[in-house]
Amino acid sequence: MSPKRTLQILFDVGMIGMLPIIMAYELVGESTHEWLGLTIFIIFILHNILNYRWYKNILKGRYSCTRIILLIVNILLLVCMVCLMLSGIILSNHVFVFLPIHNGISLARIVHLLASYWGFVLMSIHLGLHWRIMINTVNSMFYIKNSKIRVCILRSISTVVVVYGIYAFVQQNIIDYMFLVNQFVFFDKERSIILFFIDYLSIMGMIVCIVSCISNYFQKFALLKQKSKALHN
Repeated sequence: MSPKRTLQILFDVGMIGMLPIIMAYELVGESTHEWLGLTIFIIFILHNILNYRWYKNILKGRYSCTRIILLIVNILLLVCMVCLMLSGIILSNHVFVFLPIHNGISLARIVHLLASYWGFVLMSIHLGLHWRIMINTVNSMFYIKNSKIRVCILRSISTVVVVYGIYAFVQQNIIDYMFLVNQFVFFDKERSIILFFIDYLSIMGMIVCIVSCISNYFQKFALLKQKSKALHN
């Protein structure tokens, strides 16, 4: 595997691992939250630099349904990340405290809340759209071969993750935060931080599984359509 591809995987794993931690704002502490936010933003920039070819090819080739969705998700995710960084700088009490910014705190807080939860969901969707590629890469790295038992185990785990992820999605009021029904994030400090991480990892996993399944369906449908068209020609 090329060094570039290894870096891409490390960056992806790093962002996935840090996402649930950064969502636990009050549980991990303000300073940790800010430094993790800056780290994720830097990794996000490096991730985009390593994937510069995607930007070069935006206007090239045919746009399938999956590619259109990926384009929309990527643009919205980029907007969320920029909003997160700008609002985070305004709200900062540690990393960027030296900057003389005193205005727009109320607006920045709302923008930060919206961008946080939409960014979390969009990043999970982005991961789901690339999940098959990532799994194939890992399989080739470690010479893992598919078997009926392995597929059965993975499907069972995926089912559990999806079911619990839906429960956690509702329990954590994600929709309320995404649409500003609730403008103040509630953290149950009596609940274990490990359970909080499990909830958010499950929500990510649930979105990844659902999006990956839908994406695979569209790809198979497109292939069948191409084969049918070729036969008729």
